Amino acid sequence: MAKKRKYSPGASADVEKEMHDYKRGRARSGPGGKGGKVKSRKQAIAIGLSKARAEGKRVPSKAAKTKKKRSAKKTRAKKRK
Repeated sequence: MAKKRKYSPGASADVEKEMHDYKRGRARSGPGGKGGKVKSRKQAIAIGLSKARAEGKRVPSKAAKTKKKRSAKKTRAKKRK
């Protein structure tokens, strides 16, 4: 059986649109774009995912991602000892 997608096609489209704006220097951060120009790819991707989340599209929560990173760090630390 195939795995279920983590990100919906609509979420991917939002990230793609944000990257398009970023590459052309039109991506802005903050509410209403008042935070200034987006300076990194990671920031542009994060903004795209945030917009998708706000529209209710399927995107893993931020908490799950950081929790996974933390548990991976703990596992690596245990292996070193």
